[in-house]
Amino acid sequence: MSRLAQTAGLTDIQREILATVRDFVDKEIIPVATELEHRDEYPDRIVEGLKELGLFGLMIPEEYGGLGESLLTYALCVEEIARGWMSVSGIINTHFIVAYMLKQHGTEEQRAAFLPRMAAGEVRGAFSMSEPGLGSDVAAITSKGIRDGDSYVLNGQKMWLTNGGTSSLVAVLCRSDEGHPEGTAPHRSMTTFLVEKEPGFGEVRPGLTIPGKIDKMGYKGVDTTELIMDGLRIPANRVLGGTTGRGFYQMMDGVEVGRVNVAARGCGVAQRAFELGVAYAQQRHTFGKPIAQHQAIQFKLAEMATKVEAAHAMMVNAARKKDSGERNDLEAGMAKYLASEYCKEVVEDAFRIHGGYGFSKEYEIERLYREAPMLLIGEGTAEIQKMIIGRRLLEEYRSQG
Repeated sequence: MSRLAQTAGLTDIQREILATVRDFVDKEIIPVATELEHRDEYPDRIVEGLKELGLFGLMIPEEYGGLGESLLTYALCVEEIARGWMSVSGIINTHFIVAYMLKQHGTEEQRAAFLPRMAAGEVRGAFSMSEPGLGSDVAAITSKGIRDGDSYVLNGQKMWLTNGGTSSLVAVLCRSDEGHPEGTAPHRSMTTFLVEKEPGFGEVRPGLTIPGKIDKMGYKGVDTTELIMDGLRIPANRVLGGTTGRGFYQMMDGVEVGRVNVAARGCGVAQRAFELGVAYAQQRHTFGKPIAQHQAIQFKLAEMATKVEAAHAMMVNAARKKDSGERNDLEAGMAKYLASEYCKEVVEDAFRIHGGYGFSKEYEIERLYREAPMLLIGEGTAEIQKMIIGRRLLEEYRSQG
């Protein structure tokens, strides 16, 4: 294990899981990540390896065939996987958000129907809030679910689905006015629908189309798509939790898990960037000595390592807070904000240490340089995190005067 980003207080089982994941990353992900990323190729063999390790069921309770581990264990595994290739961590992130939402908010019938197959990796999850004209304003969604007998008919266009093509279960947030009269606050008239579909692109079930992958600057390999619903009919028992009007709160609960995940990804990418930077600094010679012996480079390495440590500590704190059952939106927002910003800075410093070679696709740092920006916007931009943090701080420090 590296000397940076160590976590105190782990159980023997947690340490064993992390050691296994790190070994898998070193042997199966890092050697092929850059090649697959340049081809924008889905990492089928890596995903099969994750299934064999049981990682798709990491946080799913044992009664449903999972490992029943904590959010902290999951976050530390994500950190290791992102250190190898951030896209792979994205493949399991949305899966776990949906599994978490089912565990916390689903009916017993829904949990029994999906969680065992999700734990085995047979059903892959994706979730969908955003829309083409939406951005961070979730309350402004226009997709609708209208009751029609024993079914709901869904119409609308969603955007930025990670695993949109490879998933077979999508949690979709729509507006549903049933039982919520005109004038009801927007967030009280939203419902999460569990939409089953065939993996792939095109019309994946009647009324549901997944267009081809969105071509992205980075975060390649994993499929990011739109989702178009045109008269999509689903049974009423696929309303998450069985009651309409709770979708916004269910999604926000899931997003808190997602923000810890994004923080963990930032930590993993930053760790890898530091590893690449400190190694190159000892190999590259200028003016008769390794550049690591130049004070300017040592200052950079010192700043990079400190940022890695700080981000890791905040991520661990946010995960432990959620595991305790306490509200953690403040801690998750802080961790996501700090880790993503520090990740960008550490990657850029490693890029600078590489000099001109960092601009070459032969060097791994070039890939990390394109991947880091996604973390600045995924699961809420820095500005959204600061809004959440500021509001929560005012709640905690409300003036009594």
